[in-house]
Amino acid sequence: MKMVLIKEYRIVLPVSVQEYQVGQLYSVAMASKHETGGGEGIEILKNEPYEEDGEKGQYTHKVYYLKSKVPSYVKLIAPEGGLVFHERAWNAYPYCRTIVTNEYMKDNFMIKIETWHKPEMGTVNNVHNLEENLWDTVQVVPIDIANKGEVAPGDYKPDEDPALFHSVKTDRGPLGPQWKNDLAKTNCPHICSYKLVTVKFKWWGLQTKVENLIHRQAKRFFTNFHRQLFCCIDKWVDLTMEDIRRMEEETCRELGEMLQTGDVRGTYAADD
Repeated sequence: MKMVLIKEYRIVLPVSVQEYQVGQLYSVAMASKHETGGGEGIEILKNEPYEEDGEKGQYTHKVYYLKSKVPSYVKLIAPEGGLVFHERAWNAYPYCRTIVTNEYMKDNFMIKIETWHKPEMGTVNNVHNLEENLWDTVQVVPIDIANKGEVAPGDYKPDEDPALFHSVKTDRGPLGPQWKNDLAKTNCPHICSYKLVTVKFKWWGLQTKVENLIHRQAKRFFTNFHRQLFCCIDKWVDLTMEDIRRMEEETCRELGEMLQTGDVRGTYAADD
């Protein structure tokens, strides 16, 4: 039986590496609020600096309570409390590492996301320096944030469409069909987020189906998230990292309250 399914998602954006650091953290906080309510969503247990083995950055530990946001066949096999997932992330920007685990499945389940943020157009192979025989098994998946065709019909929002959006503060956008080619010819800052996603789900009869489902949801999330990130650039482009840390503290408190109240929210419920 194969052990893992690995894909590398490449997302190019018309922002600098420095801008993206702020924009990503701002957008993560906003997305966390959107996904939390009615007993489901995100709880932040830790958000603190770390230093280990010469690596320095920000460590976060979040708990995801899903329940309804998984396919029906997963609900049938998972016990009460089995749909609680722990996300531990080490953000040593421009490199980030995230590991998602489940206490019920233990070593039979794991999602690992390793990301390099580079001032490139997404044309460099094996930025994660994998062994050649492993890299040969990795499927590269480019994501075009301006391509409406990559967005599920139920996820589409005109105010989150880079093909329609124009930034007043940065004078970037709207992004036309050839925006990547145009970007390469100008002095506009740009970044590629290289996300290497490793999925392991060992369950007889369901492994391939669930691993493919997780990757479909990963692509969906990365697509929607980065479209939103660019289209709200005027809200975060002037923020500092100090502003972001204050915002994260406020978000942590708000999520604790939202988790217990209101209705189930969010767009990332898994399909069958």
